[in-house]
Amino acid sequence: MKIAKILMVLAAPAGLMGVGAAWVTPAASQDAPLSIQTSFRIGNAGVRCTAQTDPNEARLNGMFDRAYKLTCRDAAGAVGSLLVLRDGQALGSKPSGAGEGAICEAVQADQIELIGEVTKVTCTDQAVGISYRSYSFTEDGRTYLAEGLAGYDPVLRIALASVYNDRTLPGTIEVAQTEVADAAAFARVQAGSLSQFDALSEAYVRNNSGRFAESGQFFENLAGRDQQNSAVLAEVLANQGLQQSNLGNFAAAERLFNEADNALTRSDGVAQRLIRNYRAISLINQRFPDAALDILGQEMRTIEQETQEISIRDGFIDNPLATQINRENIALQRLGGVELGLASLERAELLDAQADAIAGSIARQQNDLIKAAELLRKADSRIAAVRDGRVASARWLRSEIAIERALVAEGLGQYELAVRAYDVAATAIARDYPQSPVLLAAIARKAGFLERIGRTAEARALFGQVVDRSSTTSDAGAGLQNLLEPYFALLAKDGSAAATAEFFGASQLLQRPGVAQTQAILARQMSEGNDEASALFRLSLNRSREIARTQARADRLAALTEPTQLQVEGLAAANDTLNYLRAEQTKLVSKLSDYPRFRALSPTRLELAELQDELRADEAYYKMMVVGQDIYALWVTRDAARSFKVEAGLREVDNAVAFIRDSIVVYESGQTVTYPYDVERARALYLSLFGPIEAEVAKVKHVIFEPDGPMLQLPPQALIASQEGVDAYLERTQDVRADPYDYREIDWLAKTRDVTIAVSPRGFLDVRRIAPSRAQKAYVGLGSNALPTGRSESSDPCDWTLSTWRDPIDPGELFFAADKFGKENSKVAVGEEFSDTALLSSDELSNYRVVHFATHGLVTAPKPNCPARPALVTSFGTGESDGLLSFKEIFDLRLDADVVILSACDTAGMATSAASRDAGVVGGGNYALDGLVRAFVGAGARAVVASHWPVPDDYDATQRLIQGLLSGAPEDGLSGSLGTAQRELMADAQTSHPFYWAAFIVLGDGKKPVQAN
Repeated sequence: MKIAKILMVLAAPAGLMGVGAAWVTPAASQDAPLSIQTSFRIGNAGVRCTAQTDPNEARLNGMFDRAYKLTCRDAAGAVGSLLVLRDGQALGSKPSGAGEGAICEAVQADQIELIGEVTKVTCTDQAVGISYRSYSFTEDGRTYLAEGLAGYDPVLRIALASVYNDRTLPGTIEVAQTEVADAAAFARVQAGSLSQFDALSEAYVRNNSGRFAESGQFFENLAGRDQQNSAVLAEVLANQGLQQSNLGNFAAAERLFNEADNALTRSDGVAQRLIRNYRAISLINQRFPDAALDILGQEMRTIEQETQEISIRDGFIDNPLATQINRENIALQRLGGVELGLASLERAELLDAQADAIAGSIARQQNDLIKAAELLRKADSRIAAVRDGRVASARWLRSEIAIERALVAEGLGQYELAVRAYDVAATAIARDYPQSPVLLAAIARKAGFLERIGRTAEARALFGQVVDRSSTTSDAGAGLQNLLEPYFALLAKDGSAAATAEFFGASQLLQRPGVAQTQAILARQMSEGNDEASALFRLSLNRSREIARTQARADRLAALTEPTQLQVEGLAAANDTLNYLRAEQTKLVSKLSDYPRFRALSPTRLELAELQDELRADEAYYKMMVVGQDIYALWVTRDAARSFKVEAGLREVDNAVAFIRDSIVVYESGQTVTYPYDVERARALYLSLFGPIEAEVAKVKHVIFEPDGPMLQLPPQALIASQEGVDAYLERTQDVRADPYDYREIDWLAKTRDVTIAVSPRGFLDVRRIAPSRAQKAYVGLGSNALPTGRSESSDPCDWTLSTWRDPIDPGELFFAADKFGKENSKVAVGEEFSDTALLSSDELSNYRVVHFATHGLVTAPKPNCPARPALVTSFGTGESDGLLSFKEIFDLRLDADVVILSACDTAGMATSAASRDAGVVGGGNYALDGLVRAFVGAGARAVVASHWPVPDDYDATQRLIQGLLSGAPEDGLSGSLGTAQRELMADAQTSHPFYWAAFIVLGDGKKPVQAN
């Protein structure tokens, strides 16, 4: 059995047991030599790049030769190679990537720090303008070579120096960037470049180090590779199941656990134990500890001693076994272990010890501390007895147990013993994962413990170190979100300027991908500079999306258990396409390095003063954050800032939003129904969110609101800013003859203030700083689809029925807007002209500053068991038209728009992560605003006007809002113009209910005008 099973035994589940440890700065001696590592980071700052072993490198001649692929975030393929060879005579005179026609400069001598003199060769492919470079030297009978794309010169130099010195070296990697930091996307690229064995090893290393998003991408990649290897498939499915459980997707987790069970062979008691443990952890996540104990008590298959193990004991080793042992030995050394591959009995023993540890954790949570201590001590002893605890992953599990023992000691009031237990855990974690989220989580857990026992100064200092170090630790935010709650509580309670600045810095760890990431990309794309650079940038993004889409198609084909010959050929073609696209995209990113603005290293964290400098005198930024079951808020103006804890918790706010939404609009018997608005809950929710700053809110004209949690689904302008109007409404409606739908006396948040929605402080500033559209024309209006005549219903049960197209939106608002901007400067396309094929076959939309859709938005699934695929309804076009502008197709539009107006139903909803992947977007999804809004930002919209519920036709409410939006004075900006229109509807008894005026939001910079000229 391969070394993968050693790793499988101790895979790190997020949330198995609490992680906590002292702050430890790892000594240099704790770092394993690079020569025994599967991969290592190149440098320690800037763009994240790694070297990964490449056993398939054709130039390897013997067991002492080494080769690595060099990969960097944002590059879809390898950017170079790194070799250490005993015999370097066969190496060519120029970089291997350079083609035959490449023209090479004269060989030069160069100096690399910590190496000395090296030979440098640079060759350029004149046809495409791509340069390649190599650095080489020979010492002590070994030839060292780093070669690759010249745009990644810092990577080549630092990688070569690192492998020569056999240790990771510091250094800043300043190369071209196209995306914001997205650890998951980078991990997916890396997973595709490794063998199955190495990818599985890396999956567990990243999982154990707390990089759960990265690990998830590795497991997802592995799940699509080999459906025939049941042992590997079972453990991959089990790990995917645990990750789904940790995300709260318990039904999906159970399905994956069942699939893992079905993939087991009858004799595989090791993987059976893994699945047992993961099921138990999933039940703990669901707060079913007794059910978890039942799972842990189930009888497991007996582990028989393997024939190969008996052969070893008897002194007989055949050639296949020798090959396996050698491979396992090398792999184990790379992971920091010191023994040969573990026997099945040993692996089973470790898994059973892990089961004891899980049971001990349950006992602690049930406050049976004596039993917990006994079980944890037993688990630790069992692990220590296996090879003397010298396997790296076993040390990791013992550190987890030490953390649990610290929590038990805390419960028993043995505080000094708890501190020592945290320190023991920290030492183990720092030894094997010195720069990892799991170490940061350990520090945060100890800081939380110190806060609980009243040592607040020490706690705050430790929390501060966690936040500072997280900026250079990828994928740190997800694991820290709940652990930082005591830190936010301390800072909010402090209330000083310094504490608020700390609060703001820490809050950026919790930023979700999605729209914020896409806004950052848009900002790079729209930045001032060379036109050729902008074209290269967009082309590289398009290639990246094609790669993600092709990979998704390849994964689906690879997952088929009985593929047809056509599907086999399709998989081969997809893999060939992937190789071509990866190489092309990587070359494009390398060429971008010629343009300094794409090499600029954007700071990962925004300073509070930087946000304040961009705010105007009448503006305020409100940032809402859900941390565990609590909610915190940050209020920032140009001259002051304040953080505070929201009195209502997550569950209370969630319930309030649900009740308020149901009083705005609900679906009953296929119809939308509006009830009298829940004014009392809307007022109470306002007080929860804004009560501590009520006086400050009254002084501002423009509120930039960053929602989180339930408020992603409710526009804040529908909250009520004062009690007098509520009291007047309640008193008036005691008369049965009074109209309960007349809300003219209510003081809405938006009654005297304009509101803009933001998704992150940096995203807001990115959009504020983008230059306005350079499009030559002002306005294009699209909508009122043609009726689907002559078409029959689709045979696919998950397609929308033709009734979807039989109630087109009235185009009146489009023609009004066109008249507003002038016929010579605008266009309206309705009916047959408004088809998906027409929109996708032309770049004409890029000629307009305002792009306006008045059509139906589809953001839910057609049927309960079908996937949600966000789209806009269009007319049916030619060929294979489906009459929809899908999430994926919207991303492919080429826009240069100041604003996209989506006068359609529920367009502020989410897209699933699966729909995002189909669109070629890795990261984000599953949150409101990550659907059609994100797609249009990705297509080139600086701002998007979208709706939170079906927009009404009654009383011309929607048309009046859109007309007002487009009729405002330039100095009012989008939010000001929309706010004025909303206030007119508030003042009309027939349209004063929030259903008529509150659906629309402006995402972007609401102070930017809609430019008519």
